[in-house]
Amino acid sequence: MKKILLSATALVVAGAFALTGCSSERGGTPAASGDSTAKGFAADAKIGVALPDKTSENWVLAGKLFTDGLTKAGFKPDVQYAPASNTVAEQQNQIQAMVTGGAKVIIIGAKDGKQLSTQVKAAHDAGATVIAYDRLIENTDAVDYYVAFDNFKVGQLQGQALLDGLAKRAGHPAPYNIELFSGSADDANSAVFFKGAMDVLEPKIKDGTLKVVSGQTEITQTATDGWKAENAQRRMDALLTANYSSATIDGVLSPNDTLARAIITSVQQAGKPVPVVTGQDSEVESVKSIMEGVQYSTINKDTTLLVAQAIKMTEQLQKGEKVDVNDTKSYNNGVKVVPSYLLAPVIVTKENAAEAYANVPNLLEIVKSYK
Repeated sequence: MKKILLSATALVVAGAFALTGCSSERGGTPAASGDSTAKGFAADAKIGVALPDKTSENWVLAGKLFTDGLTKAGFKPDVQYAPASNTVAEQQNQIQAMVTGGAKVIIIGAKDGKQLSTQVKAAHDAGATVIAYDRLIENTDAVDYYVAFDNFKVGQLQGQALLDGLAKRAGHPAPYNIELFSGSADDANSAVFFKGAMDVLEPKIKDGTLKVVSGQTEITQTATDGWKAENAQRRMDALLTANYSSATIDGVLSPNDTLARAIITSVQQAGKPVPVVTGQDSEVESVKSIMEGVQYSTINKDTTLLVAQAIKMTEQLQKGEKVDVNDTKSYNNGVKVVPSYLLAPVIVTKENAAEAYANVPNLLEIVKSYK
C-alpha cells in the first residue's frame, strides 16, 4: 500500500501501543522519540488548546478532559472552541490570542487544517510548540507534532464492517446496493477515512459484489459539508428519490455517527427498511441504536487516551525531554513529514460492544442495559 500523504496514519495497538503496518512505510519498527523543540519551560505555564466546534460528543469531552488534565498537571489551560458561527477566522483569532498570551504549547484541533499556517508560524516564531490534535495541519513546517488515531485504519474498519454487515443482514446474496458518504471537505481526515474505506470497498465494486446505484463514488460527490446531519439527510433523501423508487438499498458507508443517524432517519422517513450503516465516534445515541439492531457499527476512538497522550507530550516538552512519537514517515503535510503519535481505533458492533467498551463506563452501562 502506498505512503499516505497529507493525512494518512499508522496503527498503534491500544494499551501497548505497538505499531502495526497498514502499508510498507507505515509498518515495521516504531520510530524513536522525536527531538524536543523546546528546552523546557515553567511548570505552571499557559497551554493553549484550540478546538474546532461542538458538533460531536468527542469534541465536547475533549475540552473538559484538556481543562481538567492540564490543570491537574500544574499548567494553566486556555481551552477555546470555535463559536457557533463555525468560521475558520474565529479559530485563527483564538490561536493568535494564545500566542500573544504567552502559551508555551498550543494544541490545535483544526477547523480547517489548510488555513492555519499563518497562526502556526506566529506560534512557532514566538517559541511555542504546536501539536496538531486529531486533524493534521497542512502546508506549513511550523507544526511540530501530530497526535491522532489511525484514520486510514478507521476507514478500512468501516469498509470491512459494511461488507460484514451486508453478509449478515442483507438477506440475499451479492450484488448489494450501496451508497457512499464522506465527511467535510475542509477536514483533512475526511479524505483519509474515505481512502481507507475505498481500499476495502473498491475491489468489491470492481468485481460486482457491490453496486453504487447512484454512481457517486468520488469524494467530491460524497462529501458532507460541515459534517452536518441536515446535509447528510438532505443528500440521502435525494439519493433515495432518484435511485431507489423500486430498488432496495442494502448498505451505506457513513463516516461518523452523527451522519449515520441522519442517514437512518432519511431511510425510515421514506418508509424503507434500514440498511447496514457504519459510523464512528461511539456517540451515546448511536451505541443505543447499535444495541437495538438499527445502526450496524461504530468506531471507538477513546478520547481520554488521545487527550492523555497530548498532555503527556506537553509534560515532556515542559521538562525539556524528547517527545514520544511512533511514526516519522506517514504524515506528510505538504511541506514536511510531521512526527506523530498514533493510537489504534476499534470497530464496534452489537456482538463485541461489551468488550470494546470495557474501559468506558458510561458506554458499558448502556450496553449492559440491553442484555
